[in-house]
Amino acid sequence: MKLRRRLMLAFAAYTVLVAALFTVLAAAFVYAVEDRFFETALEQEAASLQRQHAASGTWPQPRSDYMRLYPDADALPAEFRQTLQNEPRRREFSGAQGRHYHLRTIEPAPGRGQGQGQVWLVAEVSQQLVVRPMREAMLRLLLGAGAMLLGLALLIAWLLARRTTAPLARLAALVGGMEPARLPQAIASGFPDDEVGVVARGLDQLIARTRDFIEREQSFTRDTSHELRTPLAVIRAAGERLRAEPGLSEAARRQLEHVRQSAWQLEQTVSTLLALAREQSAEAATTEPLALLPLVERVVLEQAPLLENKSLRVEVELPRSARMHLPQPVLHMLLANLIGNAFAHGDRGRVRIDLQDGRVCIRNSGPAIGPELQQRLFEPFAKGEASAGFGLGLAIVRRLCERHRIDLQISSSDGETMASFAVAQA
Repeated sequence: MKLRRRLMLAFAAYTVLVAALFTVLAAAFVYAVEDRFFETALEQEAASLQRQHAASGTWPQPRSDYMRLYPDADALPAEFRQTLQNEPRRREFSGAQGRHYHLRTIEPAPGRGQGQGQVWLVAEVSQQLVVRPMREAMLRLLLGAGAMLLGLALLIAWLLARRTTAPLARLAALVGGMEPARLPQAIASGFPDDEVGVVARGLDQLIARTRDFIEREQSFTRDTSHELRTPLAVIRAAGERLRAEPGLSEAARRQLEHVRQSAWQLEQTVSTLLALAREQSAEAATTEPLALLPLVERVVLEQAPLLENKSLRVEVELPRSARMHLPQPVLHMLLANLIGNAFAHGDRGRVRIDLQDGRVCIRNSGPAIGPELQQRLFEPFAKGEASAGFGLGLAIVRRLCERHRIDLQISSSDGETMASFAVAQA
């Protein structure tokens, strides 16, 4: 999990930073202690030389064999003489072949005639250095300790991150696996009463409200559709009986035909709403591969009233082996909308339904879809000026395609509009 890795990386970075800081401080400390040791030795030797000079009037030789006394700056070792002239306050110098110097000035006792000027006490301490010979060993020790601390920090971080992020990881897995048809229940029951539990309880409330909304929407759509089908069937039956009456005038027959077409379109809308209300139960059912050609032929016959008074030729060329793993209501609704649109908006020429490159293609001749409508084609109530529908068909089709992962594409150019979707062949 990314959060767990970030916690471990944060612990590791903090440990490396602390270890590096400790290494720098430790090195500075041991060098400071070593330098202070030499400075103290020089101070003690300088005090002894000053006392002897005060008593005898001459400068004796230092007691330590690694120290020497120089009467003036010109007599100092050439290795650092020039550096001292450039930096008069400097008191520590490096020389060739690993030599290292510390120096101190000594003022003579007042009133002595000999050697009244200051002298220089120099200690060449390369043989007395303690830190330099053990520097590599000390560095290895510090690196080893840092590596151990880093490993311990990573272990602690892993345990802490695992314990801390485990509830969050379970919650993320639950949320990532949620689908509209299978919303989890009682998420919060498996989480502690902390921040993650608060989020889980909030999700429970949101899921409950979503489930209630879906149920209300489906119940309303289903009940409304059922209630409308009966009066629509009565209207269509009455229209058929009136159509058979011999004494109707031509104007009355035209008005009756308008009533029949409107009732038929309303029946299609009701069927669409009813299929959408049944979408969840249809999706949950296990589907066998569904033969495409018989369903296309059935939909063509159902949509045939849209071809009346039009010089359109319908061509269906689909192999009998074409199959789709979809619920029958979903595939029927998809084909009914696409083929119905092709019939409704086709002008003259032909409507061709065939299979190309593994996709079912439905083409109709007629004017192209305008650029503005093309962008809003799948929005509710989006329709052209010449459309007699309500502009809901393609919006519902898009919801079905998104739910069942159907790759629907609609393109339009001068003289032809094409809708296509992928299909598997058995």
